[in-house]
Amino acid sequence: MKKKSIKKEHIREIFKNFNTLNALIIGDVMVDNYLWGKVNRISPEAPVPIVTVAKKERRLGGAANVALNIQALGANPILCSVIGVDIEGQAFLDLLKTQKLSQKGILKCRDRITTVKTRIIGNNSQLLRVDDEVEEDITPSETQQLLTLISYIINHDKIDVIIFEDYNKGLINAKLISKVVELAKSKGIPTCVDPKKKNFNAYKGVSLFKPNLKELREGMKLDIGSENINELQRAVSSFRVKQKTDTVLVTLAEKGVITNSRKVKEHLPAHIRSIADVSGAGDTVISVASLCRALDCSDILTAAIANLSGGLVCEQIGVVPVNKEQLLEEALKLDFVR
Repeated sequence: MKKKSIKKEHIREIFKNFNTLNALIIGDVMVDNYLWGKVNRISPEAPVPIVTVAKKERRLGGAANVALNIQALGANPILCSVIGVDIEGQAFLDLLKTQKLSQKGILKCRDRITTVKTRIIGNNSQLLRVDDEVEEDITPSETQQLLTLISYIINHDKIDVIIFEDYNKGLINAKLISKVVELAKSKGIPTCVDPKKKNFNAYKGVSLFKPNLKELREGMKLDIGSENINELQRAVSSFRVKQKTDTVLVTLAEKGVITNSRKVKEHLPAHIRSIADVSGAGDTVISVASLCRALDCSDILTAAIANLSGGLVCEQIGVVPVNKEQLLEEALKLDFVR
C-alpha cells in the first residue's frame, strides 16, 4: 500500500497539539526499584555474580510509566489505580508528587500490598528481577469504588482519551472494562488498550487494541511467528471484526509493527537501533498511539510514530519515558513525510 505523503508542518502540529490533551489512564501501578552496581567476581556461596551496589533508585512503574510517557509528550495524565496502605504505597504517592502527577484517581486498599518490582543491574546489564505483589482481583466493592471515581473524573474533567494499561495485577476486570467503555462511548471518548492474557477478549468495542506478539499468540491461542505477516494480518482481522474493535496495532519487537483496521492493513518494519533494554517499550507505544488516536491521526501515521517511540526507549537502560523532541525529530524523517 502506498502511504499518503504528509507535510512536516502537519507532524509538528500534531506534536504541538499533544499539549492540549487530557488522558485518563486506568491500570495496575507499581514502584520500580533499581539497584545499580558493579560485578567483579562470582559468589563463593553459589554460581551467581556479586553486585556491589553503587546507586539505589525508585521510579514509577506499570500504568504510572504510561502516565510519565503521556506527561513527557506534553499531555496531562490522570491516573486511576489502587495501592496498598503500606510504606511502598506512600513511596508511590511521594513519587507522584515529585513528578507533579495528580493523586485524585488513586484508591487506597487496606487488604492489598503495593506492587514493587526490584531490578538488580550489574555492569549496565539486568541480572535479576524480584517481584513483590498480589495478583488477585480487587473486590466487587473496590471495583465499584473505582468505577465511581472514574465516572466522576470523566464527568468533571475534559477527557480526550482513555487508556487501559493491564498488567494482570487484579485491578482490571470484565465489569470495569464494559462499564468504562460504555461510558466512554456515551461521551465520544476513544478507548485504547495495552492488554494482557487474562482480560484479552473482554475489551469489546474499544477504539485501539495494542498487544505485542506474545500477548496476541496467548490471547488468541495462535502459533504464528513474526515472519508470517500475511497470516498474522488475517488472524488479527478476524479478531478485530469479532471484537468490534476499530484498530489493532501489534508490536513485533525487531520486526516492527502491524496495523489493522477496516481500511488499512500494513506492516511497518522496525528502525535499526542499539537495543539496551526493552523494559517499558510497550508503555511508550500505547502512550503515543493513544494521543495520536485522540487527535484522529491516520492509522498509518499513528503506527509509524508509535513504532519509532518504542525503539527510542529501548536504547535506554531501565524503564524511562520517551523524549518528545527526539521523537519529533525522527518523525520528521519518516519516508512518507515531506
